[in-house]
Amino acid sequence: MNLDFTPEENAFRDEVRTFIKDNYPAELRKAQDEGRALTKEEYLLWHKVLAKKGWVAPSWPKELGGTDWTPTQKYIWSEETARADCLGLMPFGLSMLAPVLYTFGTDEQKKRFLPGIYNGEDWWCQGYSEPGSGSDLASVKTTAVLDGDHYVVNGQKTWTTLGHFANMIFCLVRTNREAKAQSGISFLLVDMNTPGVEVRPIITLDGDHEVNEVFFTDVRVPAENLVGEQDKGWTYAKYLLTYERTNIAGVGYTVAALEKVKRIAMAVRRNRRPLIEDPIFASRLVKLEIDLENMKTTNLRVIAAVAGGGAPGAESSMLKIRGTEIRQELLSLARRAIGPYAQPFVEEALLEGYAGDPIGPQGSAALTAQYLNNRKLSIYGGSNEIQRNIISKMILGL
Repeated sequence: MNLDFTPEENAFRDEVRTFIKDNYPAELRKAQDEGRALTKEEYLLWHKVLAKKGWVAPSWPKELGGTDWTPTQKYIWSEETARADCLGLMPFGLSMLAPVLYTFGTDEQKKRFLPGIYNGEDWWCQGYSEPGSGSDLASVKTTAVLDGDHYVVNGQKTWTTLGHFANMIFCLVRTNREAKAQSGISFLLVDMNTPGVEVRPIITLDGDHEVNEVFFTDVRVPAENLVGEQDKGWTYAKYLLTYERTNIAGVGYTVAALEKVKRIAMAVRRNRRPLIEDPIFASRLVKLEIDLENMKTTNLRVIAAVAGGGAPGAESSMLKIRGTEIRQELLSLARRAIGPYAQPFVEEALLEGYAGDPIGPQGSAALTAQYLNNRKLSIYGGSNEIQRNIISKMILGL
């Protein structure tokens, strides 16, 4: 594989940079700089700009609105959007559900759901995890019983990211209790406005409302919303997860984050010299950079395989493991670099009678929040321990 960019590819990079500079929504940039929680409308601003340009779904087939970019162009796009600190597009519809629909869905399902995903008119969330069924998705207990031309759904999903914004949810449901675990699961599309669907917020330690619980009580879902065959949903779920794991790796984000850590380490001084000259800190940073270069090569291979008509395989598990570990280590190094300023709160704010600002120095609170929030990266999308089992089975035959 030739990893050198051609003149045409470098020209494409320049085109991307110019487009972002001229078209990234100023309102969204302001909201990001303020570090506050985004509204649903703000989340969709960049999505709608890209949909109008025709760049919102680079990996979709050309006939469905994809860009027909080469694997290298897709890589450049991810790298440049991360470098410019563009808000990541919500993956649930665009890069998780859509590949399942255009691969296994009916023509009617493609016509009905793909345009809404592309234009941002439908906000999808993921109904996989349940209390007691996280990495072991084969143990899901939410049931769907066929009643005439509808499925009646009962159960609970949890950790549903931004489910309070969603109007649609794709779910794993148990349709056959007699079959072995994986064989009795189906893949169902549910309108969140259907009677019997209830969304309850889960407030995380930082006070943020990002995840939710979703309850289903006698929810009637048209049978035409079943994707593929009944009881074969495990096949489609695994297919979707390979795309999710590739996205979680966040190669473009990690490249940008590494540069940020370097800037911090050059600015911070310890013992009268830049932190980046500290042998222990520098060795950890160099190791990360080497790991990242290896991951970038693997990412290009995965993109090339998908572009050739394949789907991410065990490589997506490799990316998920290394990508999440590298992202967590980068944030750990950043916190070490800013030292005591990494406190999420001013220490005095814990004392009775304190009337000042409880938040630490500007930027430090956001960094600490990112560090804490990203501890979950090695768990969701299938824990890294599960990914190692997948690699052992698919590649080593163990």
